[in-house]
Amino acid sequence: MVAPIANLGSRVPAGGIDDADQILDLFLEWVADTGFELYPAQEEALLELMADRHVILDTPTGSGKSLVALGLHFRGLCEGKRSFYTSPIKALASEKFFALCTELGADNVGMLTGDASINPEASVICCTAEVLANLALRKGEDLDAPYVVMDEFHYYADRDRGWAWQVPLITLPHTRFLLMSATLGDMSAIMEHIKERSGCAAALVHSDERPVPLDFSYRETPLHETIEELMEADKAPIYLVNFTQRDCAEMAQKLTSMKLTTKEEKATIRSAVGDARFDTPYGKEFKRFLGFGIGVHHAGLLPKYRLQVEQLAQQGLLKVISGTDTLGVGINIPLRTVLFTKLAKFDGRKVTRLKVRDFKQISGRAGRKGFDHEGHVVCQAPEETIERLKDQRKAAANPKKRQKKGPRKTRPGEVSWSEETLKNLVANPPEKLSSRFWITPGMLVDLLRRDAAI
Repeated sequence: MVAPIANLGSRVPAGGIDDADQILDLFLEWVADTGFELYPAQEEALLELMADRHVILDTPTGSGKSLVALGLHFRGLCEGKRSFYTSPIKALASEKFFALCTELGADNVGMLTGDASINPEASVICCTAEVLANLALRKGEDLDAPYVVMDEFHYYADRDRGWAWQVPLITLPHTRFLLMSATLGDMSAIMEHIKERSGCAAALVHSDERPVPLDFSYRETPLHETIEELMEADKAPIYLVNFTQRDCAEMAQKLTSMKLTTKEEKATIRSAVGDARFDTPYGKEFKRFLGFGIGVHHAGLLPKYRLQVEQLAQQGLLKVISGTDTLGVGINIPLRTVLFTKLAKFDGRKVTRLKVRDFKQISGRAGRKGFDHEGHVVCQAPEETIERLKDQRKAAANPKKRQKKGPRKTRPGEVSWSEETLKNLVANPPEKLSSRFWITPGMLVDLLRRDAAI
């Protein structure tokens, strides 16, 4: 019988070590023992981190950025230094917390999310970006944070939340950063800023190589026909991308008229759900969707409902998941196909076409490493285009029949798109990250608290 591989935390030498080469050797030994084979970008990033440089890791989804982050946390444990992992959402911070507990040992890992505080004095802390930003504002250079991993760093350009990714870079000059994303774009200005603030160079590690390549297609058929074709081609599970929580539920309801699962699959789902309680006003409807092999997933759901969908999806029991674009934020749902219902969304001010960054971030979730040879990204044409083509086909089939009035035109404020839009989104690089930093009264209060008790 082969002995199980010990977790990485058990490889930390008693009393610790400071030699970066020895630390790297220990980490690589563990990687080899677990059967992983590093990609060139992973090797390069680990070497740069052990050389005490900041690292900007810009590689596709599924290319092993988490393993590089684990290497930095391991270095911190070996040196007796603290490290932070930050994410944009609590669910991802929680997911990473449990993963690191398994890999590094529960005693070594804590979590701070605003709602929860678990083992807050631990050597490795998982938290949201805002939690670290607020700590950095209050404590500045006195914050014990020698190493920081900032996941989903493209949020730096977010209009409302980007400040939380920028504050640590400004206020923690002695920290070594690992900044990770699949869609960073031009980072030259940020790299120069980091060097000026810290006196240490930042290394950019970039790769376009995906473990699972993507296939892109544009569909001008009604949504239910598109899904039927994908199902027949064995391209489920399918993530149906919506841009409002209301649309998620409405789409799920429409799909209940389709035969997505067999009787046997329905029985398996009922067994998997078991005695789970759905005791909220929305719970009954949510459970009904599951019975059809349909999951609903968005931030407005209770965490236990989202977790239920993720677990059923991981077991391969859900055919379609109707969710929001939060899919792009590293949520662990195995998917074969990502299906965009639209290529435009409301950005808080107006409806605009998707940015290249947003499109690629969401698209990157298609395809499961170790399961799929390729992932599939499908984009629906606008409804008015689909209606027009349907009428044209009817007219062509019966020229003598009086043609109905054409479908409505795009209303003011609405945005249309075409197959050319999709081609541009696929071909173009992500937009340059622009600072969204501004000073708020709360920031000033935190800064004042550094030197005076008020």
